[in-house]
Amino acid sequence: MSLAIVYSRAQLGLQAPPVTVEIHITGGTPHLSMVGLPETAVKESKDRVRSAIMNTHYEFPYQRITINLAPADLPKEGGRFDLPIALGILAASVQIPIQALDGNEFIGELALTGALRSVRGALTAVLNARDQQRSLIVPRENANEASLVDGAQIIPAGNLLEVCAHLVGSKPLAVHSGIQQWHTHDMRDDISEIRGQYQAKRALEIASAGAHNLLLIGPPGTGKTMLASRLPGILPSMTEPEALASAMVHSVASIGFSLEDWGKRPFRAPHHTVSGVALVGGGSHPRPGEISLAHNGVLFLDEFPEFDRRVLEVLREPMESGRIVILRAAHQAEFPARFQLIAAMNPCPCGYLGDGTDRCHCSADQIHRYRTRISGPLLDRIDLHVEVPPVKWQLLGAGNEKNTETPHQVRERVEQARRRQLARSDKPNAWLGNREIEKYCTLSQDDIHLLEMATQRLGLSARAWHRVLKVARTIADLADTDQIKTAHVTEAITYRGLDRPVGSR
Repeated sequence: MSLAIVYSRAQLGLQAPPVTVEIHITGGTPHLSMVGLPETAVKESKDRVRSAIMNTHYEFPYQRITINLAPADLPKEGGRFDLPIALGILAASVQIPIQALDGNEFIGELALTGALRSVRGALTAVLNARDQQRSLIVPRENANEASLVDGAQIIPAGNLLEVCAHLVGSKPLAVHSGIQQWHTHDMRDDISEIRGQYQAKRALEIASAGAHNLLLIGPPGTGKTMLASRLPGILPSMTEPEALASAMVHSVASIGFSLEDWGKRPFRAPHHTVSGVALVGGGSHPRPGEISLAHNGVLFLDEFPEFDRRVLEVLREPMESGRIVILRAAHQAEFPARFQLIAAMNPCPCGYLGDGTDRCHCSADQIHRYRTRISGPLLDRIDLHVEVPPVKWQLLGAGNEKNTETPHQVRERVEQARRRQLARSDKPNAWLGNREIEKYCTLSQDDIHLLEMATQRLGLSARAWHRVLKVARTIADLADTDQIKTAHVTEAITYRGLDRPVGSR
């Protein structure tokens, strides 16, 4: 009788809870049983492990083998337990020393040949293994991703034979040093390419500086999508904790994490036919949705009213809390969702209202029904409502627009304004709470009276009042002033366009 214990990690949301793989081999009729709440892919690992061991020229014991994945109430999924199960069988059958397993954790899916294949969630597993002061042996394809965690000891391997040779000491594997690739902004999308649209570009700068949500409204072909795609180029650079948090979400998602995206703010643009589960995350084994994949970046929703209203409504809570909790009967998964929403829509059903022609024949009732596809509570959470009118043809030719700023100039102002916010409250203005608004967004009596009149005339809610104050604070930060002035409040009020009745616009 022999018993081996191998340490591994499961994947539950952004958590990597520890899993103890216990292998018990006894005499009797050859049989392999697996317990510990394994799902189908885990149960199938016995066939992959058997072939991998035999093709690596080790002996698969034809005895009674019991595999326990503890804790028993934690769901286990995927092929990540193939490697620890194989090593446990080899250790329990005294083909590799049991004591060599100490101080290590293992994750990896095995091919029938014994080759190691990559798994999801390597980053989260590395973080937890580092906290336990254990080395983590991972497939070579996960090595660069795993090495993004400072202070972790990553040992990459290409196949089961290499892992066994490392454990017996005949051919130790090298600790992965890692390749820290810090990317700057992707300048392929240049804001200086946009002709005209000075108010929209100004709103884009304000949104970038304060992490505000933005809604662009205009006829087709006025540059709404182009404006949104230029936003990542002027956003403040990511800090290392932000980059790591975004990378962790992508690591556990089905799309995986690419090292080329390290340090770049995500830009997600799902189609308007997206389902609620795809947008916020879910599934029997919860996966992050588009709002989590856009964590610390931009979620762009084009043709905003064309999204299913029930799908849009699920955005309301994450926009406030910055996270999404997915509940299941046996467990729950939490994903971060601190995204910046940029939406675009036409002004009316036909799209041509306000384009300077007589093509639009939509009635006020039709326009009202079209715009009310977006609920008031959701619209209330969008700080900036900006009209994007048609561009004058005189500006379309090359060289016709003068004094165009470069993205570097715009980003420098944005970076400076964001630094002021972080030094003052340790967060962007869009994330300020009520007490922080009272402390940092103080107005003069005349400006309070101005905002009160605007609130009565536009019918602003208390939430919209606070958002006007936060936008005014950002405008003042861009102007490099500590005091919010009348011009800043007035400009912030002008960005509440959809709070006005249709006929008054």
